[in-house]
Amino acid sequence: MIDVDGYLTVLGVARPAAPTVEALRALHRAQVERVAYENLDIHLGRPTGIGAAESVARILRGRGGYCFHLNGAFGALLTALGYDVTLHRAGVQGAPEKPAGATGDHLALTVRLEGERWLVDAGLGDAVHEPLPLREGSYVQGPFTYAIAPSDAEPSGWRFTHDPRGSFTAMDFAPDPVELSSFAAEHARLSTSPESGFVRVLTAQRRDAKGVDVLRGCVLRRVDAGGMDERTIDSADDWYDVLADVFRLDLTDVAAPARAQLWHRVHTAHQEWEASQQRATTL
Repeated sequence: MIDVDGYLTVLGVARPAAPTVEALRALHRAQVERVAYENLDIHLGRPTGIGAAESVARILRGRGGYCFHLNGAFGALLTALGYDVTLHRAGVQGAPEKPAGATGDHLALTVRLEGERWLVDAGLGDAVHEPLPLREGSYVQGPFTYAIAPSDAEPSGWRFTHDPRGSFTAMDFAPDPVELSSFAAEHARLSTSPESGFVRVLTAQRRDAKGVDVLRGCVLRRVDAGGMDERTIDSADDWYDVLADVFRLDLTDVAAPARAQLWHRVHTAHQEWEASQQRATTL
């Protein structure tokens, strides 16, 4: 069981009278606008599970997560509200030269509603703002253009292609339903392996109707119809203010020494990256 009313309070959405498309759109918009895609607990050394109840409890505490947390929680909420939700094994293709296919590093959701299936994905960070109809075509959401098509890499599956300005190339998902527990091993790898991007780089991302905010380490980027603005955050106070104000993250349960250590690691990593970039330009 999950706290449906508490979850809806976080989202700022009234309980829908019925599971309609309009209500689904409103819930999805609120989810990605109010619940950040983030991996701070990995960098705080605080392992998390991916059970839906645990992830919902995190959201009620003012935190987010990545796809297994966010889509796991959101799928449970939609199910509790009467939606017909299916979980799918999926895979994010980070760059065109990377392999495509439902590798299992992503959880995708579909909803069958009013005679149509919808791609519902609150766990893609800088991507979808509203559900997309699961039919081939091009779709505009704010300043970004996406595409849906049958997947060449996943038989009978589907492929979501991100806007060229996005943080990844595409996402493929398989047609068959899966259980949330089937992602436990991949979650353990993504949250502990030195090769994992989640372990290498701290990130927070939040989508809204006009664009997206992305924090990677000390660099905060805003992408919208006007282009891209980027700035480097140079102080711990400013950095934590950004996490609270831009990404709506509640870190009051993180003690002062842990906050200082986290900032030191992130800032040191950024300085090392800048030094490497400087060396590269002088070669």
